[in-house]
Amino acid sequence: MTLKECKKEEKADREFQKKFKFEGSIKVLTQMMVDPAVTEKRGGGKNLPLRRGEILDVIQFTSQEQFLCRNSQRRYGYVPRAVLLHL
Repeated sequence: MTLKECKKEEKADREFQKKFKFEGSIKVLTQMMVDPAVTEKRGGGKNLPLRRGEILDVIQFTSQEQFLCRNSQRRYGYVPRAVLLHL
C-alpha cells in the first residue's frame, strides 16, 4: 500500500468516526454477505448502498434491525439485518 492510499484510508476512517460518533479503534467483528436474492439498494443518509452478493465487514451490531458495516470501497453505513447472510 502506498503512502497516498494509507492517508486516504485514514481520512475515510476519521470521517466515519465523526459521522457515526464512533469511538475507539475500528475492528471488524465478522464478515457477512448481502443476500443475492435481495434487490440492489441505493444508499442514502447513513445507509450503505447494497449490491447482490457483496461481502461486507461488520463493524458494530447496533440493534436487532441493523448493523454498521463497511464495503470493499471503504464506505461505511447501516445495513438492515434481514438482507445479510453468514458466510
